[in-house]
Amino acid sequence: MRLAMIGTGYVGLVSGVCFSDFGHDVVCVDKDAGKIAKLEAGEVPIFEPGLDDLMARNVASGRLSFTLDLKAAVAAADAVFIAVGTPTRRGDGHADLTYVYAAAEEIAAALDGYTVVVTKSTVPVGTNRKVEEIIRKARPDAEFDVASNPEFLREGAAIEDFMRPDRVVVGVETDRAAEVMAGIYRPLSLREAPIITTDLESAEMIKYAANAFLATKITFINEIAALCEKVGADVKQVSKGMGLDNRIGGKFLHAGPGYGGSCFPKDTKALARIGQEHAAPMQIVETVIAVNEERKRAMTDKIMDLLDGSVNKKRIAVLGVTFKPETDDMRDAPSLTIVPALVGNGAEVRVTDPEGLKEGEALLPGVTWCEDAYAAAEDADAVVILTEWNAFRALDLDRLGSAMRSRAMADLRNIYDRKSLEALGFKYVGVGR
Repeated sequence: MRLAMIGTGYVGLVSGVCFSDFGHDVVCVDKDAGKIAKLEAGEVPIFEPGLDDLMARNVASGRLSFTLDLKAAVAAADAVFIAVGTPTRRGDGHADLTYVYAAAEEIAAALDGYTVVVTKSTVPVGTNRKVEEIIRKARPDAEFDVASNPEFLREGAAIEDFMRPDRVVVGVETDRAAEVMAGIYRPLSLREAPIITTDLESAEMIKYAANAFLATKITFINEIAALCEKVGADVKQVSKGMGLDNRIGGKFLHAGPGYGGSCFPKDTKALARIGQEHAAPMQIVETVIAVNEERKRAMTDKIMDLLDGSVNKKRIAVLGVTFKPETDDMRDAPSLTIVPALVGNGAEVRVTDPEGLKEGEALLPGVTWCEDAYAAAEDADAVVILTEWNAFRALDLDRLGSAMRSRAMADLRNIYDRKSLEALGFKYVGVGR
């Protein structure tokens, strides 16, 4: 099939590349001339493992291309995907749908023949109805259907998630649109990936409900971790004991400094706002948002306690600043709360991250960037592990300690064993242990 992908951000680019690898002819569209020029030159503007090779292979095959010309791309397409940003709107926490509605207006003007207009962006319930209304008003003569097809891509594992999904969710109103969407995802049938075909509103709600539940699960185990510290329990053992219950499962039960990234913060806020607007308050979700923000702030106190109550004039090495490993994404990362708090309290902060420099340099002023963990730890009073990159999982701890002014570690991802660190002379603090 011929597909047009409007937007070459994280979701649009990964989806476009993967659809082309399915065998579809895909044109990715963006208004940013600089970005399109880089993509045409083979440069990938985001860090996602394996994406550069997959993109190059499909460009070489002729199935994948990039353009500024939305009109031509839409006119030739059997399906047009809207994959533009829906950031949190300032002031009320709602998803900003400006780019979605603008894309709908442009698509309407370019439609030529029957086309399915698919919303891939995460949007509040009712958005697809509005997209249909916008297109219908602008082009009453157009032959089209709308569909909702939310993404469930984990940064750092997006290609695997797209190629081997837990499920594909498709919201449609007509059999014709359902047939087109089934054709687009037919390559997954050999892998027996479940495809849930439902109505527009349910498809939109599935995305928000899933992300809110996962954010709740993370926040729950973080609260349990705080209690474990008070009563002398080990949250890693508690998580293991909980996760072996098939009704609960072990995923997202890893205590840490709080969730971040492009999805959970934005989607929980949007769902809470949707609930308020429809007089059905999402009280659990609202609490999750508040607890997660407090969690990040509490990590600063943990670091200060490790250093006898003050970080003033102390040198602190921070390992990892992206919100999770295998991504360069800094959006709502715990580091954006913790690192400025350390700097604000008088600490000299030295940071290192395998992919965080590009985004983090502007977002974390007043810090020194280092090549690796050992350079960051030079003459440090403490090391803080914020992101569990593989590069930080098997450090030479004696070498690390020898470079430091004093041996102290705040392991906010519970990578290391307390006894092993203490045997090397480290003062150690983990999370929930």
